[in-house]
Order: sequence, then structure tokens, then C-alpha cells
Amino acid sequence: MSNTHMQRRLLLTLPLMSCLPARAAPSTALPSVQVLPEPLAMPGLARSRTLRLCLPTSYDSEPGRRYPVIYMHDGQNLFDAVTSFAGEWGVDETMAALAKETGFEALVVGIDNGAEKRNSEMAPYDHKELGKAEGPAYLDFIVNTVKPFIDNGWRTRPEREHTALIGSSLGGLISHAALLSHGEVFGRYGLFSPSYWAAPQLFDATAAARLPADTRIHLYCGGREGGSMAGQTRQMHKQLARQMPPEQLSLHIAAEAGHNEAAWRAELPAALKTLFRLG
Repeated sequence: MSNTHMQRRLLLTLPLMSCLPARAAPSTALPSVQVLPEPLAMPGLARSRTLRLCLPTSYDSEPGRRYPVIYMHDGQNLFDAVTSFAGEWGVDETMAALAKETGFEALVVGIDNGAEKRNSEMAPYDHKELGKAEGPAYLDFIVNTVKPFIDNGWRTRPEREHTALIGSSLGGLISHAALLSHGEVFGRYGLFSPSYWAAPQLFDATAAARLPADTRIHLYCGGREGGSMAGQTRQMHKQLARQMPPEQLSLHIAAEAGHNEAAWRAELPAALKTLFRLG
């Protein structure tokens, strides 16, 4: 089996395994994390989805303060090793550390993946391996259902310059698709190990797009991810560099990193500092 085929098999298998029943172990999530009790219905997809929130450290002590919002895919893998497949991103720990280091605080919204539906939900175009694309409907759910729900229920800064979308693998891919279809909603994008092999149409679509002037993008890939992952990430960076000021676009290829939560956890602090200009 070629490296490319092995990589694709891994990408299609990991999301399903990440939804195995939780292990009998103590939660590693900080007290700032809450799992909302009522899943949100997904219009047009005949299913619902659980949200996991990480509140800013100062949320209760500063009742007049409003916060940027970071939306992230694969909520099961963000905060808690118990619900993750192969280790968590440690988003709650990262946000707490950034608050101490820089004073930056934001509300993080983790949107659970759809288990066996994840591949199609995060596909922007029909694909022979991923199935019929449900990516546009999934993004509409985030924009038209999740975001209004969060903005109405919590003290947010709803403007696009204070709203980020971050994901890895197919989550990075669908986040890039949101750049083209919902650029008026999200102003900052963290594209971690984006699976461009699954949607090569994005290269031409990006070249033809007019991006909002203040868009900020951080591209990341591990050098040991296999297949065409790093090469296509570099290719997309070159394309975006033709369309954006250099200070609004960043790229990091971590030579020794693989395709896993540990690598994305390590990259997250630098990505957030870049996207939100934290010094």
C-alpha cells in the first residue's frame, strides 16, 4: 500500500474510532469546560449535535466583559482525554495559559463530530471515498444555528474580526471551505493539516475568490504526515500569498510532526498568537 493510500485510510478511520465509548477514567477537562445538555438540531441533515464550551477564566468575575469566540470541530477531542481518540488537544489548558501569559481570553465552542457522518459532513464537494458532500449544510448549521445560539446565550463579540474557525485534517479542509463561503462570518482561520487531497477543487476556488481585506489565516502541517499533505499545504500557502498581505498569512511545517492530536496541541498556542496578534 502506498504512503498516500495509507494516509487516506488513516484519515477516514480515525474520526470513527474517536467516537468509541468513553473509557472509565477521570475527566481531564478543566472546570471551565461544560458539555451542553441539549444537542442542537441540524437543519437539512435530520440529526443533532452536542456542543462543548470552554469559558474564559474571567467570565464569571467580569460580568460586563465580552469575548471573542473560537469555533472548533471534533469537540470530543478538544478538552478531555476520556472522550478523545488518541489524546486531547488540551484547548482548555492552552487558553488558561494564554490568559496568564498575554491576557487574551476567548470563549471556545467545540462542535462534536458526527461519528460515521463526519467524513460526509466535512466534505465540501462530493468525493468517491467521503461520499456525497454535506459540508455546505454543516457550515450552514454552524453559521445559522450554532453561532446565533452562542451569541444569544453568552457574552460574545460577534463581529467577524473576533470570530475564528479552527480544525484539523478534514476539519481543516471544511474550515478552508468556510473561508470561501462564509467569509463575512469568520475573520480568522486555523487550518491544521488540511486534507486538500479530498477537495482539490479548493485550489481553483481559492484562486478565484476575493477574500475580505482583514482575513487572517494560519496554515500548519506535519512533515511526517505522509502522502501529499505537506506539499499541498505549501501549494495552498503560495496561492493565498498572492491574495493576502504577508502579515495576515502564516505557514508552519513542523518537520518531525505526524498527523495526530499531540502535534495539533503543540501548534495551537502559536496559531492563536498569530491569528489574534498576541505579540
